[in-house]
Amino acid sequence: MGRKNRPRQRAQQNRDGRAEGKRSRDDAGWGAGYSEIIKENKLFEHYYTELKIVPEGEFEEFMQAMREPLPATMRITGYKSHAKEILHTLKEKYFKEVQDLEVDGQKIEAPQPLSWYPDELAWHTNLSRKILRKSPLLEKFHQFLVSETESVNKNQWNFVPQHKILDMCAAPGSKTAQLIEMLHSDMDIPFPEGFVIANDVDNKRCYLLVHQAKRLNSPCIMVVNHDASSIPRLYFDQDGKKDILFYDRILCDVPCSGDGTMRKNIDVWKKWTTSNSLQLHGLQIRIAVRGVEQLAVGGRMVYSTCSLNPIEDEAVIAALLEKSEGALELADASADLPGLKYMPGITSWKVMTKEGQWFSDWSEVLKSRHTQIRPTMFPPTDPEKLASMKLERCMRILPHHQNTGGFFVAVLVKKAPMPWNRRYPKICHKDVSSSSELAPAEELQMGECPADAPVEAVEGESPAEGNPSVPDTPDLLEVKKDDVCVPPPPKKMKLFGFKEDPFVFLTEDDPIFPPVQAFYDLSPDFPKLNVLTRTHEGKKRHLYMVSKELRNVLLNNSERMKVINTGVKIWSRNTDGEQFGCAFRLAQEGVYTLCPYIRARILNISVEDVKVLLTQENPFLSKLGDDAHNQAKKLGPDLNAPQCPIDLCGWRGKTSIRAFVPRNERLHYLRMVGVEVFRDKQGKRNDGSTEIPEGSAEDAEGLSQEADLLEQEGEEMEQNGSESNANGPEPIGSTCDGSAS
Repeated sequence: MGRKNRPRQRAQQNRDGRAEGKRSRDDAGWGAGYSEIIKENKLFEHYYTELKIVPEGEFEEFMQAMREPLPATMRITGYKSHAKEILHTLKEKYFKEVQDLEVDGQKIEAPQPLSWYPDELAWHTNLSRKILRKSPLLEKFHQFLVSETESVNKNQWNFVPQHKILDMCAAPGSKTAQLIEMLHSDMDIPFPEGFVIANDVDNKRCYLLVHQAKRLNSPCIMVVNHDASSIPRLYFDQDGKKDILFYDRILCDVPCSGDGTMRKNIDVWKKWTTSNSLQLHGLQIRIAVRGVEQLAVGGRMVYSTCSLNPIEDEAVIAALLEKSEGALELADASADLPGLKYMPGITSWKVMTKEGQWFSDWSEVLKSRHTQIRPTMFPPTDPEKLASMKLERCMRILPHHQNTGGFFVAVLVKKAPMPWNRRYPKICHKDVSSSSELAPAEELQMGECPADAPVEAVEGESPAEGNPSVPDTPDLLEVKKDDVCVPPPPKKMKLFGFKEDPFVFLTEDDPIFPPVQAFYDLSPDFPKLNVLTRTHEGKKRHLYMVSKELRNVLLNNSERMKVINTGVKIWSRNTDGEQFGCAFRLAQEGVYTLCPYIRARILNISVEDVKVLLTQENPFLSKLGDDAHNQAKKLGPDLNAPQCPIDLCGWRGKTSIRAFVPRNERLHYLRMVGVEVFRDKQGKRNDGSTEIPEGSAEDAEGLSQEADLLEQEGEEMEQNGSESNANGPEPIGSTCDGSAS
């Protein structure tokens, strides 16, 4: 029967009103909604049985783990004092409340710390998402996890804050977030010298990445939109000359078949086939090659997949090491996470087609299959070369060893420039000054050469697959009239997706600065040149700030890369503030960045004052403690900013004061000072579940406003403060003393 003649059938409705075949939100994970999916794939089992990546005698345990739901895990973030406080709250309150509970006949196990993760900042439990979401007994724990997830600050890791980092395939951004956290290991340094450039080829996913990055409130992050296999080489000014930007660290988490995610992505069970890996192998090599080209000598690149397949794992690493001709070596990273259980990389594997045909060597592959199967998919045949690669230093994480998903990771160290980067073309010229397209002088060797001289690759260009000395692009140099040899004109970058607003840096003499400088008494070392806006014309609505190094990158590469977002918001316009000499109020996102430079309009407040500010919408000044009340009345320019772990920003009206802190950050800070705020399913405050410590500054008026407070979104906090403070809003910064940490 033809398509046009097929009768249209009305979708049958389930008892809950959903069309047949559609899943509700509660069925979006393991549960009844997936009962029709049988977690079996004979081809998968046959393939991995033959490859022997699982230790002998453990395959059944491996498959059983793959069929079980992935346990819930959580990672605690925050400045050092913040993270410790949240960890204390989890241990002493939430973990004790959930242990020994039974939900739907399932006993809830007490959460346990991940043995390999530093400082007990990562935990796992057998709680599934569905149980967390549906059980009234776990509702408070669920709300805590949701609000803390939306209120990410910065984690504490031992990391070098000077590192320039590239995340090549970054979306959705969880790994990027950890990289940013590492840069901010020292909360006393508002502008680490390093930065993170997070890239993704999918324009829409880039905006998800922006959402993740914005929660970190860092001036050291830039989100760009490029194909990772051809991400452009960037330049920056150093000591008065333009140099190539090489990265100290690169994360190369490539697109993969994802069979290590079967525990959470159930559809993989029925969609898995070996052709997925065969199709991705070439792209993975191209991305990895482009990564090591942009890696600094002495730098490290982490290559990772959530696939267990050696075609996507060891085969890519082996091809990369062979192309490098000794410029790369695998690092032994086992000591970095001593508690992590893993299997070493394998040195022997076979290739199988989706029809089940096996090949042990490239010589066995029929010519008709050469477009599907490539030589780089096989292990090296030279035993000496294979041994020198030390593929056993790769790490494969198997699900049944530590109740995790499947993962592969390899750490590559760059010992020397890539071989195709060492071969520079000689430029035939009579008047090289006539060309504006020449690369930096240190990249090229200038000299006379015959017209038919062989041309080798320019630094940074990708080699053709299988032959590192042959460039991908055939005409790296053009011979123009007058026998002048110059590089070809660069290809115009194709912009796609949403058009972004421009990034416009302010000058030091911009008229915006004098009133802001006077109002907040900014210190002389405030980096004015790092402030930018997103408009060339009209009034500037928001002011953002980036680090000096990111400013350098932006100014030198505006035509080479598509920037989606960068910087952290530090000030927002409030026209009613002009009557007080400053039209810009502080933005909570940038308060930690600005705090070291502000020397006026700062209140030193107590823990009880924090509770008042964060639980009452517009508390009267008289609600504050006497000391904070007197400071707020004066707001003199002579107050010095104390060193403290919590910074809040707000407005002081004629008789009241208001904190401009987004909803989930309020909940985060309230929990740090011992206040628990809980909402029931109908969105109303539950009197029995709101816990306020003895001696709190809360009163009936503040509690009655609590429900309204929790309904407000962060953007509402950014609107003009004149509605509730019509008699005179004044922007302030507030800081609580060390007792709140």
